Amino acid sequence: MKARLGRRTAAVLLSGVLCALAGGPPTAAAPPRAPEAPERGDGAGGLVMVLDSSGSMADEAGDGRTRMEAARDAVGTVVDSLPDGYPTGLRVYGADRASGCSDTRLARPVEPLDRDAVKKAVAGVEPKGDTPIGLSLQKAVADLPEPEPGAVGRRTVLLISDGEDNCGSPPPCEAAEKLAESGAGLRIDAIGFQVEGKAREQLTCVAEAGHGAYYDAPDAAALARQLQRAAELSAGGYQFRGDPIEGAASAERASALAPGQHLDTIGPGETRWYAAELDATSTADFGVTAVPQPGVPVGYSDGLELRVHTSGESPMVCDNARATFHQDEGALPLSGAVSRVPTAKANATCDKAGTYHLEVERVSAEDADQARWPLELRTAVEKPLASGTVTAQSATGFGELSKDRAPRVEGPAKAVTGGTGFNDAVRIGEGVWKDGLLPAQTRWYKVKVGWGQQLRYTVDFGNEPTIDHDDLVIRRSFVSTSLHAPSRAPISTGTEFSAYKGYFGKPSVLDHGTVPVTWTNRWEPAAHVKPVRAAGDYYLAVSLGPNTATFAENPAIGVVLRVEVAGTELAGPQKDAPPARDTAEEAPAAGAGAQKGPARDTAAAEEAGWRTPWVLAAVGGASALLVVAVAVLVVRRRAGRGAGGPTRGGTA
Repeated sequence: MKARLGRRTAAVLLSGVLCALAGGPPTAAAPPRAPEAPERGDGAGGLVMVLDSSGSMADEAGDGRTRMEAARDAVGTVVDSLPDGYPTGLRVYGADRASGCSDTRLARPVEPLDRDAVKKAVAGVEPKGDTPIGLSLQKAVADLPEPEPGAVGRRTVLLISDGEDNCGSPPPCEAAEKLAESGAGLRIDAIGFQVEGKAREQLTCVAEAGHGAYYDAPDAAALARQLQRAAELSAGGYQFRGDPIEGAASAERASALAPGQHLDTIGPGETRWYAAELDATSTADFGVTAVPQPGVPVGYSDGLELRVHTSGESPMVCDNARATFHQDEGALPLSGAVSRVPTAKANATCDKAGTYHLEVERVSAEDADQARWPLELRTAVEKPLASGTVTAQSATGFGELSKDRAPRVEGPAKAVTGGTGFNDAVRIGEGVWKDGLLPAQTRWYKVKVGWGQQLRYTVDFGNEPTIDHDDLVIRRSFVSTSLHAPSRAPISTGTEFSAYKGYFGKPSVLDHGTVPVTWTNRWEPAAHVKPVRAAGDYYLAVSLGPNTATFAENPAIGVVLRVEVAGTELAGPQKDAPPARDTAEEAPAAGAGAQKGPARDTAAAEEAGWRTPWVLAAVGGASALLVVAVAVLVVRRRAGRGAGGPTRGGTA
């Protein structure tokens, strides 16, 4: 079963107006108090831990403590690592009577996190009775707050058990399946503490049926590690933004899709249709991001098929794309994009004004997870350039920034905590950056790249100590990175770079980059050139495979990003454009972005001389400075537009 973890963090940085305040590193035994959780636009979600308090939890854990004592300590570590205010509760079973299949109670309601209250609640639990897992799961789902109308929130039930259900009513696996189908965004994870045989099989079944993960914990240290991973997965879900929309089942009934961001869901084998009204001269980009529960089973070719069509009796496909996992280890966020780009001569069928249809089809293997996926759709319209504008020629080569040259950046690495997705991607700039990554986690960063510039980066994954258990089978996972244009279209590596590799806990390096940003790249066929056609924020995503949880000794592994933005930024897309003036945008100071993420154990990074990136960013500067910054930004934008601003024009 794939293990996975995610973590929530966001950073909102205004150049010249923020400063960072450094904080100290956490330790494995006592992670630091995590900062306050930010406001969310996806319905918040929540976590309820369901703790086995049956008689067997009084047995020795193998380290001089009982299993219950080890569990208490692990829960304390977890609540210290969760963000302030994250809705968290605790349910126990087998704690009140020597026997009885109705012995389950809510020890701490699912409310904004009160660390002391949760610790006090678990401290008062003594192991006594039976193991009514099925009933406890039903009660736990009812404990979770209902998501806001139209919102996409992750609600997690985290079961910790040292044995199988001995009550049988309802059967745990059947209960988990029914509960998981009752609402989108619900997942049930299970941790087996020193279990084997039928108990492990049952807990694995509960997790799979509940669209969640099974984590094996053969000892007390593993329990703390796996509990931390699973809990942070609840708090670290993708931060959605958008207005609710419901795609239609056919083109004839396609739902109107206005510019902006929208939220929908899609089931296996389903196709959703949307309609957009476009003029004859603007470019329209349709970015689609699917966010399955992290690490759930997927097939190598599972994913999304995207198409944008003309309307009418004989529709024509203007653009199509496939977004697939390219691995069968477990799900991660998946993003693709299609566009309506008017041709240079403006005489093609897809150049006409009218209604265009966006078609989103989900491809899913029979043995893959069958839960509905949340979808985030982003529609952006790019107006044409001013009439008569002569644009620079397309740039199809990497030049000096080829695979044979690493980024030319030096200096100590600055600590940063990446975001959960496009919406809270943390801004970084040229330089060396360090972060921590957990199994099944994807962290997101954004880098400003101007006209005529190109981006080049590498990702170094740390040397991770591995655990050694006799029954351990899986000792292999993967690491990957993806690069996305401002339109959210993935940028291919071409034949230059390596964006995916197997990972065994040994050091590994990935690399990626772009050709120079040029307006006329939109008419080039190559997948590594075509999307690189607009100045703005380019998004870097870095992922760690779910199976890393089966062999990594520490919850997180260290990663180092080396980022170079090469070339002089030009004032616009026109031919012979002058250099841009005063367009530099500062990256965050060391640690920026960490204020919105939960704490984690980064012992592997510490061994390499790193300090954990837990700092608080404080807004500095008086209101007069803010006014000046905004005024300068307005002047820059007007100057950068030059002859009309980026969109359509002829080739040089």
